[in-house]
Amino acid sequence: MKMPRLFKRNNTPAFDTYLDRFGAGQNVAGVTVNTESAEGISAVYACVAAISETVGSLPLDVYRNTDQGREKAKDHSLYNLLHSAPNDYQTALEFRELMQRHVLLRGNAYAEIVWSGDGQVKALKPLHPDSVTVLRSSTGGLVYEHADSRGNSRRLLASEVLHLRYHSDDGILGRSPITVARDTVGLAIAERTHGTKMFEQGTKLSGVIETPPGYTKDQRQELASTWSTNYGSVANNGKTGILPSGALFKTVSMTLEDADWIAARRLSIVEVARLFRVPPVMIGDMEAANYSNVVELARFFVTNTLRRHLIAWEQAINRVCITNPIYFVEHNVEGLLRGDSLNRAQFYESAINTGWMLKSEVRRIENLPTIEGLDDEAAQATTA
Repeated sequence: MKMPRLFKRNNTPAFDTYLDRFGAGQNVAGVTVNTESAEGISAVYACVAAISETVGSLPLDVYRNTDQGREKAKDHSLYNLLHSAPNDYQTALEFRELMQRHVLLRGNAYAEIVWSGDGQVKALKPLHPDSVTVLRSSTGGLVYEHADSRGNSRRLLASEVLHLRYHSDDGILGRSPITVARDTVGLAIAERTHGTKMFEQGTKLSGVIETPPGYTKDQRQELASTWSTNYGSVANNGKTGILPSGALFKTVSMTLEDADWIAARRLSIVEVARLFRVPPVMIGDMEAANYSNVVELARFFVTNTLRRHLIAWEQAINRVCITNPIYFVEHNVEGLLRGDSLNRAQFYESAINTGWMLKSEVRRIENLPTIEGLDDEAAQATTA
């Protein structure tokens, strides 16, 4: 059965559309914006690291629905894969962090699901997004074509691939913030390059040299070469320039101060943080941070930044990797939402006193060992 490719180059309305999907091309600032160049911007790297490291390190548990509510299903095949090692060369943290980085930088993350003979998942192996092409079958389903490093291709069914998408506009392929907002990232790259070149060229001595009449082409080239060698680097910054008789130096380029370079650089940090919906304080911008709002900013990070990614993981795994509906996976974010010790203690005290939480539940949330009979007094009071 022949399957047409979804996004062949000659099926797209324009070549730019193809570049947009795969993160290449230039922006209005005239610089190339792709995954590699974008990660060279510290704000982009920090945003991706903040999200992917947190998602990768959060507990992701497999639960079983019971008559009393739910319980951890440690005997399920997925439990060890998501907790310890999803394959024979990665830890669970490395696997989930890598997948989340792929989502943020390329818009899509793929992992091959290796099924055992009895219908259980026995391994999850990440596939690089650049090596995967999505195909549509004649029945409307999706098929994934993977090309290995030696150029060999194989096709995987939708039931054999864990696919995470980010901000898809067609329901099939996701889009990365750095491709959607290419101009914003490109401006940050251009500003960094501008600053680098200014320092490299001595920051101040940038302009044109006017020579008196009679200078030959060779003399002008020799003068330009001598000037560049003697005054055109950071090591030569601050030196007093000496020109031949009759020659004049005129500054024609902006200095860092003229361009408000420092202010622009900070604005780029805020703009990049906005793209990834990360509070600037989470990526080291402490200008608006103080002791009283750091806890609230951390909660904002969980509810407004991580929540979408965590639910995407849970729903994708529940849909493809779990065949029995009594099981499901869910992240534990309690550790991130605890806040400071005093507020946490007051919250628990209120919950216990009003009767909607037990002391044993508090100890479980705080990762403390179980104490037998701890809730008996509360149970007796309820039945009295």
